[in-house]
Amino acid sequence: MFEDVCEADDFGLVAAPPLPLPVDFEAHYLMNQEAWHAYALHFLRTNDAAEEAVHRTFLEILRHWDALLGEPDLQQQTWAILRRVVMDECLQDYRAELVAMDSGIGLYPALGKLPQRQFDVMVLRYIFDFDTKRIAWYLGVTQSTVDYHCRKARERLAPLYCDRYRRTPKDPK
Repeated sequence: MFEDVCEADDFGLVAAPPLPLPVDFEAHYLMNQEAWHAYALHFLRTNDAAEEAVHRTFLEILRHWDALLGEPDLQQQTWAILRRVVMDECLQDYRAELVAMDSGIGLYPALGKLPQRQFDVMVLRYIFDFDTKRIAWYLGVTQSTVDYHCRKARERLAPLYCDRYRRTPKDPK
């Protein structure tokens, strides 16, 4: 029976059979894959990117499967992983685009240099116009954490505006 599953390839190497997945994980995959793909497709815009994001999500879920089974709400926990993977992919692509844009005062390249969470919060709040509650939901953090990252990002960006818009006293005539 083992010989039927493991066949030599063109190089004489024997391919091992895939490791069996936990049955409850397979059921979770089958129950969620289609909806999760639609969610990822909405944000990532291409089928390949959506498939890759959902695949990465399920690999991460599989790595933590035993711990996730102990959570009171498995669906909520796995959805949070999907949301984080999709948003991280979205924002990474957007970060690359932003750095190349010209704002006249260097705002976009400065945004691109922010730490990941500060960048995410600033883009979601000021470019996508999401409120704090929605940002917290997307990123899987508390609303106070969103406010903290926003405040820290504004502190990092403040020198751009202070230097550019610092008022100088008017020269007397």
